[in-house]
Amino acid sequence: MLKIQTLNKIDHEGLQVFPLSKYEIASELPNPDAILLRSFSMHEMVLPATLKAVARAGAGVNNIPIDRCTDKGIVVFNTPGANANAVKELVIAGMLLASRDITGGIAWAQTLKAEGDKVPALVEKGKAAFGGIELRGKTLAIIGLGDIGVLVANIAKSLGMKVIGFDPFITVDHAWKLDQSIVRSESIEGCLAQADFITLHVPLMGATRELINSEKIAVMKDGVKILNFARGELVCNPDIIAGIERKKVACYVTDFPDASLLGVPGVIPIPHLGASTNESEVNCAIMGANQLIDFLENGNIRNSVNFPAASMDRTCCARLIIANRNIPNMVSQITAILAQDGINISNMLNRNKNEIAYNIIDTDHSELPEQVKQKIEIIEGILMVRVIQ
Repeated sequence: MLKIQTLNKIDHEGLQVFPLSKYEIASELPNPDAILLRSFSMHEMVLPATLKAVARAGAGVNNIPIDRCTDKGIVVFNTPGANANAVKELVIAGMLLASRDITGGIAWAQTLKAEGDKVPALVEKGKAAFGGIELRGKTLAIIGLGDIGVLVANIAKSLGMKVIGFDPFITVDHAWKLDQSIVRSESIEGCLAQADFITLHVPLMGATRELINSEKIAVMKDGVKILNFARGELVCNPDIIAGIERKKVACYVTDFPDASLLGVPGVIPIPHLGASTNESEVNCAIMGANQLIDFLENGNIRNSVNFPAASMDRTCCARLIIANRNIPNMVSQITAILAQDGINISNMLNRNKNEIAYNIIDTDHSELPEQVKQKIEIIEGILMVRVIQ
């Protein structure tokens, strides 16, 4: 029986993916084989010796100690794209909120409650204070053309906007999905300088922290509207506030407000609603569960943030999976041990990602002796060895 520990409330449809005949699932569970979570922080957590994998039901993995997991041979998964549609729809809502003072108008209309029959006339008289602009014909700059960025680009194009994008690392798959009329910029400054609206869809890392700062704001159009539904730390909040005060930035819509942004005219704070839809939570949970099952039962890896993608069809016999540092002579040492113990390899896959290599080895044997696993484990550079019978 494989044990799955949940560190957050996980959607029931996702948990139903695990066959009850093979899996035990609970929030309080000693010695789990895998952890399924959402936003729970694992940074202060002692990682159980039995832990083989962690799946984040969502895209961001800032709450998971990636380096510690890697050193222990623990595969960390996320679910990119599972919540992309939910975020895309909120980005469009954010652009509409930035275009017209909808929230201000609603708040003002509520104050007219006591005016009785005068309300319709007062509405007509006061509505001009809450006017704005249309999206059609405006230029949208999208920084990051991943799952969400591509969806936003395509729907913005269908709304009649001119769309330009910047992503030096766009994948072939995402490029194929992008509307071919969308212009790709060669530099982020060139992209920002043309935009009436700017939306951010890049991961948070050293190179992107405070990506939007005073220098970037200086190249933007006067009255630009900036949207951030990716990560709060992508934007330097003091610089945004200063830009608003100078009228350089007309509006900042953020899904990650902090105290410094609250009560600032021109800031629209949204309480981290990007993926908060029923459909998104279901999709993320199901995707995370399926990835854990395929890894635990077959050793296959899809959507890992610290291990290479690796997938191989199963044969009838024992499968050996091995993770190691990506250094010379590792495969030869592993295969030499198998040969010494008379283990014949029927199929083998070797993949690497940065400093980590991952091997899937199918054998002609229904079972593998324990000493084979033990011999491989003591090779310098080995991170993890599992036998799947």
